[in-house]
Amino acid sequence: MESAEIRRRWLRFFEERGHTVVPSASLIADDPTLLLVPAGMVPFKPYFLGEVKPPWPRATSVQKCVRTPDIEEVGKTTRHGTFFQMCGNFSFGDYFKEGAITYAWELLTSSQDDGGYGLDPEKLWITVYLDDDEAERIWHEVVGVPKERIQRLGKKENYWSMGVPGPCGPCSEINYDRGPEFGVEGGPAVNDERYVEIWNLVFMQYERGAGTGKEDFEILGELPSKNIDTGLGLERLAMILQGVRNMYETDTLRVVIDKAGDLTGVSYGAAADTDVSLRVVADHMRTSTMLIGDGVTPGNEGRGYVLRRIMRRAIRNMRLLGATGPVVADLLDVVIKTMGQQYPELLEDRKRIETVALAEEAAFLKTLKAGTNILDTAVSETKAAGSTVLPGDKAFLLHDTWGFPIDLTLEMAAEQGLSVDENGFRRLMKEQRERAKADAQAKKHGHADLSAYREVADRSGATVFTGYTHTEGESSVVGLLANGVSAPAAQEGDEVEVVLDRTPFYAEGGGQLADTGRIKLESGAVVEVRDVQQPVPGVTVHKGVVQVGEVVVGSPAYAVIDVKRRRAIARAHSATHLTHQALRDALGPTAAQAGSENSPGRFRFDFGSPAAVPGTVLTDVEQRINEVLSRELDVQAEVMSMEDAKKQGAIAEFGEKYGDRVRVVTIGDFSKELCGGTHVANTAQLGLVKLLGESSIGSGVRRVEALVGVDAYNFLAREHTVVSQLTELVKGRPEELPEKISGVLAKLKEAEKEIERYRAEKVLQAAAGLAQEAKDVRGIALAAAQVADGTSADDLRKLVLDVRGRIPGDRPAVVALFTVANGRPLTVIATNEAARERGIKAGDLVRTAAKTLGGGGGGKPDVAQGGGQNAAAVPEAIEAVERLVAEAA
Repeated sequence: MESAEIRRRWLRFFEERGHTVVPSASLIADDPTLLLVPAGMVPFKPYFLGEVKPPWPRATSVQKCVRTPDIEEVGKTTRHGTFFQMCGNFSFGDYFKEGAITYAWELLTSSQDDGGYGLDPEKLWITVYLDDDEAERIWHEVVGVPKERIQRLGKKENYWSMGVPGPCGPCSEINYDRGPEFGVEGGPAVNDERYVEIWNLVFMQYERGAGTGKEDFEILGELPSKNIDTGLGLERLAMILQGVRNMYETDTLRVVIDKAGDLTGVSYGAAADTDVSLRVVADHMRTSTMLIGDGVTPGNEGRGYVLRRIMRRAIRNMRLLGATGPVVADLLDVVIKTMGQQYPELLEDRKRIETVALAEEAAFLKTLKAGTNILDTAVSETKAAGSTVLPGDKAFLLHDTWGFPIDLTLEMAAEQGLSVDENGFRRLMKEQRERAKADAQAKKHGHADLSAYREVADRSGATVFTGYTHTEGESSVVGLLANGVSAPAAQEGDEVEVVLDRTPFYAEGGGQLADTGRIKLESGAVVEVRDVQQPVPGVTVHKGVVQVGEVVVGSPAYAVIDVKRRRAIARAHSATHLTHQALRDALGPTAAQAGSENSPGRFRFDFGSPAAVPGTVLTDVEQRINEVLSRELDVQAEVMSMEDAKKQGAIAEFGEKYGDRVRVVTIGDFSKELCGGTHVANTAQLGLVKLLGESSIGSGVRRVEALVGVDAYNFLAREHTVVSQLTELVKGRPEELPEKISGVLAKLKEAEKEIERYRAEKVLQAAAGLAQEAKDVRGIALAAAQVADGTSADDLRKLVLDVRGRIPGDRPAVVALFTVANGRPLTVIATNEAARERGIKAGDLVRTAAKTLGGGGGGKPDVAQGGGQNAAAVPEAIEAVERLVAEAA
């Protein structure tokens, strides 16, 4: 049974049993504590935590997931992988243990002709939590599993929580016996390689307290509403149904392995080391494709770094297998065709995914070249120090800064006869991981800070947003917080967070900055609102300062936003939509939005592009935008189903989380996007849009910055003033400015060259005199002197070589000249061949002179250069050179 069919059967089974099918959320986690979605229940977390009321009593999904803690183990074992799909069914206060258990058994054991997976019931083993008598009873008495195939395990194996105070409960796992060839019998308690877990049923019935780890926490009591969260690993079930030994041999990964083998001439199963590389390539290329598909772009931090790291590991392993050129396009093609059966958006977005991936491959191939040069330097330094071990910090630098894989460092160092301090490297890697883990753990506890907001939501419901049609209006204070804690009242001067039952204030989101303004209470109290956020879905929090009087919960209020600011932001937001569409028209669908910020009078827009946008294209885009403004197109917003929005061709932003009902903003016949922000009513209200330029903000991502309305006009007015001043200075028309300024700069450059030639001639004129004045030091001609201050190092070197050339070659000669430039002494010393035959080397002389000057230097035996800090010591340095020449002679 193919993976796509496993997915279809899962969703169909639960939909037929009253579950709402919820599409997989983006891999980009809508959670500040997570970079990527690591588990199937993550999109449902707000419902389980009580932050949001679930819109359905039961749901099902097949969720895309990525986990990377054990990335170094991927490929070395057949159990580790970074991307997987988690099939889940969820109940929110509806059915509980018996429902979850009987559903699972029915789907797994029903015949394939009847829509099930057709597993042999005799091969299924069950684990339950130590004291979960209820679950064991259901498995044995209701389902009919023999007691000898039901095992009890402890908290570590069969108890679930999120790692923070909140819901928790016992688990029951369904395991499949793969037979004696996979190890000894005895059930999952004895051998989890033979008895592989395929489905985990979590019974959320308790509330846990604070604690660390999987076992060290207190159970506070039962939850008022009991929930079900289950997860079946699609890849593990595919492994069983397809009769293969591990997930790498299933249909969605084996085809990638085979393609990698075709490209490199390596067969899977031929050797252990090449099998590891083939598995790494298959896993990492699939994960990379899915991440890019969901809008992640390679970068040096966060989820961008995760993508960059796994892509580079895949490319590196292809080179270990023998690939010499680009390989990503071929591998990507296989992944998209295979996974596209389950996720059609991969096929629709193929061009953008390819653009991002190929740009990263090209960048890494350059990095490999640069990293190789740096490694060569580190190897030379190690050998020069007499060591045979490359320091761990060098290996870590190559890995962390240049993305140079440690296995590549090990291999190339070995080729040079060196080993690598792997312990030192691992220690630095561990320290880095611990810092990241500590940071993630600190963020995790942020859930506790949301309790006060959730209390307001539970008590008063969601805040009604009136800002699409009103800029002010009546409301009442339903919540008040100071320092994240609920308070009944606040006094003048207090910093507060005010929650209203209805508000015209827009909370920051979707790239649009928050409104500011005032909340006036019936008592005369006034709160100056400086920021507006939604810490919990549906609860709008107005952050500000009590300027006058006392704010009390329950007070009637009147909310007024800063209209001038709102209109300026609305102009910027509408301009962003126009810019997005104009860029897509000019560059194609690969110019998809990757982020934005809409602020008063200006905006920035991030989009996908493998290279810089030519200036001519940017000019055309700007012209197109302003032409649209002149057409006076109406801007309309309409709420509709996601399905209808897609049918109308509305563009969605990567990484944004959308519900079943979405708001679509349409600008005439030019633009249509999913958007919750505020906009102008007509494009004529924008006035003018001026693109300031574009730049790179990461691999495959560019940023355009622009001004809108009055800000754009002011910018052009300033530029016009500058142009007018320049035309007056050069006595020409504006269109002649480039040519005239270019002519002035060319003349200036020529004049500078002429001055340089004159100065060099003046310096070299001294050469004849210096050669004639060379003194005899025990048969050595020594020309040692201080020349004019300000002489450049280059001119000093030319002068030294000129003087040396004027002294007859059969006479041993040393030329040592000194100057002071910018307050620092400089010396260049040269010897001829006759002097070197007598053992006099320029490098030795320079080191002595430079040391006298308070500095250092070096070079070759024939010419060397040095400098120092003490300009007053030049005469002493000349004497030191003369003494050393005399001693050597």
